[in-house]
Amino acid sequence: QSVLQGIILIPLRATCLTFILLLAWLFASIAVFCQHGRGSVPLKGWRRRMIRTTLSGLTRTAFFIMGFQVKVKGKVASLPEAPIFVVAPHSSFFDAIVCALTGMPSIVSRAENLSTPVFGTILSSLQPVAVSRQDPDSRKNTVAEITKRALSRGQWPQVI
Repeated sequence: QSVLQGIILIPLRATCLTFILLLAWLFASIAVFCQHGRGSVPLKGWRRRMIRTTLSGLTRTAFFIMGFQVKVKGKVASLPEAPIFVVAPHSSFFDAIVCALTGMPSIVSRAENLSTPVFGTILSSLQPVAVSRQDPDSRKNTVAEITKRALSRGQWPQVI
């Protein structure tokens, strides 16, 4: 019975996850298409709403298909209450669960991740704070960018 479930469920889940990933890429591509000042100006209006609703829903659906059922206890902090979220240990794909549950905030990510096919487009739609490991001033620039976004009074999304 377990072998039969594996034979059926693994390809079915892989197919569904591939479809969800391609949908997420499509919506992210639409959101960043012809965006002026890419990365230096926050997404506004329909672009930001589309990222918040579609990517958050698709990410939640993907985790559900993988077998994760996350229940939030309490209330997620709003942007005025907490412009910065801290997630630890920040080393696994479980950070994506937090992103989906908090409305797809900006994240701090390696600059190299933005050039990854498909995932790079999805990541760029979240308006990440890109950290370059080759730049000696990167740490200082990252702190300055996070501070600028935190003090923007709601123009930028929350930062994880």
